[in-house]
Amino acid sequence: MRESRIAPRAIPGDRAVRQLTLTALPAFPEVHAGDDLSRIVAAALAGAGIALADGDVLVIAQKIVSKSEGRTVDLGAIEPSAQAREYARITGKDARYVEVVLRESVRVVRVKPGVLIVEHRLGCIMANAGVDRSNVPGEDRVLLLPADADASARGLRFAFRESVSADVGIVVSDSFGRPWRNGVTGVAIGVAGLPALVDVRGRADRQGRPLQVTQVALADALAAGAAMLMGEGDEGTPVVHARGVPYPRREGSMRELLRPAAEDLFR
Repeated sequence: MRESRIAPRAIPGDRAVRQLTLTALPAFPEVHAGDDLSRIVAAALAGAGIALADGDVLVIAQKIVSKSEGRTVDLGAIEPSAQAREYARITGKDARYVEVVLRESVRVVRVKPGVLIVEHRLGCIMANAGVDRSNVPGEDRVLLLPADADASARGLRFAFRESVSADVGIVVSDSFGRPWRNGVTGVAIGVAGLPALVDVRGRADRQGRPLQVTQVALADALAAGAAMLMGEGDEGTPVVHARGVPYPRREGSMRELLRPAAEDLFR
């Protein structure tokens, strides 16, 4: 069991000790279409000696959510369009794969050798619409994002509330690259039971001046922290338990994190 503790520096005048604990659930089994993911996670929590409590957050990798929902596609059954074949020629990717990406997208943002950036139908700007081959059994099978990751998160939250009477938050996470920065990091693509975005404008800084523009991408921050424990390869730890999230709870949605087109200076 891998665990990370992040203890923020004490704030003058604030006597409470703030501590955020992230714990990766070990020995997680392979997930298949139709599996009850909440039961599998509950068993993994029990194996790790963790009893869910109100206010806890579970960060769950998109891949196991998609697998449980049967979001796989057999490329052998895909007939690529002319547009897919053209993008495949430019990118060097399988035309059938590109066709699946286009079907999951509402807009192509950038095409160049090895790169296909799109706007996914859920609103995220991302590479390949999240269509993935890694850790997917079968040579010609790929995995899609959940049809509605917020709804997936709400369903899992409800299941835990019913089974263990704990009001927990759920973050469905994926790994994204970012403009102008190398490397991937965890981001939230589905949220339930906690704010995805926390608006702290108007709160005083240490000099008493009100913050003017600060909004905290809470769900993304949790996803990024959890990603360090989840890993990107064969680690087999797709669920991270978080305790001590230092923000008030409310219902939330990934869509809070999407910048409106009218405010996007780079679109």
